Amino acid sequence: MATAHASIDQHPDILALRANYDRAAESMTAQGTFGFTFLTGLYVAVSPWFVGFEAFGRHAVNALIVGITVAVLAMCFGSALDRTHGMTWTLPVLGVWLIISPWLFGGSPTTGMMWSHVIAGAVVTVLGLYAVYFGMRVRSPEAH
Repeated sequence: MATAHASIDQHPDILALRANYDRAAESMTAQGTFGFTFLTGLYVAVSPWFVGFEAFGRHAVNALIVGITVAVLAMCFGSALDRTHGMTWTLPVLGVWLIISPWLFGGSPTTGMMWSHVIAGAVVTVLGLYAVYFGMRVRSPEAH
């Protein structure tokens, strides 16, 4: 006797949860948050050349890697929040890393590098905390 098993992906609770995440991710607030986070990540990635600290090798590579990571995460959260909401906590961590990183690699950071990292890090941290809020809002019982 053959038994037909339905895929867990078609379970009504899973479908309802995904619909809630889609609604949250498609809101103007969420798209604005992820869009500004993406742009901040792009700024951080190219900031060594805009601000003028490309000669500081480790600082420039750090900015490039963290900036690209923030931009890619923002794109993922904006396009598939239902599957990536569990990783939104990484944005505030990366924001704090941006704030403290100019002093961790040795050498004396330039004023432009310092302010660029502190402001961009604060923006990523605040936007990241707001991204965490989107994931928590959908999962909370009050959101239903």
